[in-house]
Amino acid sequence: MPGRLEVRVTPGASRDAVRIDGDLVQVRVTAPPADGAANDAVIALLAAALDRPRRDLSLLRGASSRIKLIGIATG
Repeated sequence: MPGRLEVRVTPGASRDAVRIDGDLVQVRVTAPPADGAANDAVIALLAAALDRPRRDLSLLRGASSRIKLIGIATG
């Protein structure tokens, strides 16, 4: 069964960062929120933070929202 991670994204930030604040995972990316650039940056940043290949992560929900649901393949 694949894992899921809900994140709150801030596009156009001054630097890329992943922060855990209680139950909330906050992802800040420098990419702008245009043409899917921020979504791609979020996937790349989370893949690096989780030490997983990008192909293991996918955007399940929230393509145009700050709150996104990321699927993480297992196995």
